[in-house]
Amino acid sequence: MIIDFNKTEETRIPEFKGGKGDTIARMRVDELGKIMYGRLEPGSSIGFHAHETNSEIIYILSGKADFLYDNTTEEAAAGECHYCPKGHSHSMINNGSEELVFFAVVPEQ
Repeated sequence: MIIDFNKTEETRIPEFKGGKGDTIARMRVDELGKIMYGRLEPGSSIGFHAHETNSEIIYILSGKADFLYDNTTEEAAAGECHYCPKGHSHSMINNGSEELVFFAVVPEQ
């Protein structure tokens, strides 16, 4: 199956998972999981949340992201990937001066 994000409706999600600003996303969601092409403007974030029943993979396409991961802080730039396994918690923050563009996959289990 091909997913063409250029033909997928863009959605603005205010304060996603308790974060700041808007998460701008194009998503494919079904019973097997979520695939997201997303953007965070400078100063925006996705709030800290637990992955109790699934995991999440976030690949940075452009910009830089700060990740709060359990009790640590990590930074990822374009070409790098953040992985939050089942049973762990994380948050993604755009502390940079340019838009953060990412691709995320959340398989449901």
